[in-house]
Amino acid sequence: STGSFLNYYTNYYYKSNLSMAVCIAILTKDNCPLYLKCENTEDSLKMHFLVHTSIDVVEEKLNSTKAANDPRDLYLGQLYPNEDYRIFGYVTNTKIKFIVLESVNHPIKDGDVRQLFSRIHSAYIALVCNPFYVPGEPINSAPFNKAISALLRGSYSTGSRGLALPG
Repeated sequence: STGSFLNYYTNYYYKSNLSMAVCIAILTKDNCPLYLKCENTEDSLKMHFLVHTSIDVVEEKLNSTKAANDPRDLYLGQLYPNEDYRIFGYVTNTKIKFIVLESVNHPIKDGDVRQLFSRIHSAYIALVCNPFYVPGEPINSAPFNKAISALLRGSYSTGSRGLALPG
């Protein structure tokens, strides 16, 4: 089942203790929020605002000539910085948008951000493969929430084991 896959994925792949992101958001292709998880729940309104302000930059990057020339590159890079956070973007082939906010006090290397988006995308794929999940509906999956919470804590491993289920 998808729930057990996400539990396995969360427990098996997230092992280090690096402070990574402070907020992870997932938006539909029409820019409606599907999911927003913040490290500190008191800041969720501020984070929601920052995610919404980044939508124009995401749309601009998607419509730029670089994105049109290489549709395989799903990582949009840093969208913009502000005084407290750096905001990064990623878009799936189905135009689902992932937005990550990181604190400027704990910068993340570009390769780590790409890996973070890859892990978010993998968790999202596992969620969408669940026959009970209705695409476009807000995400209320406990295993998905656990996986994203692990990413917010920075507890992930940098190993190259892939997503193979145990045999």
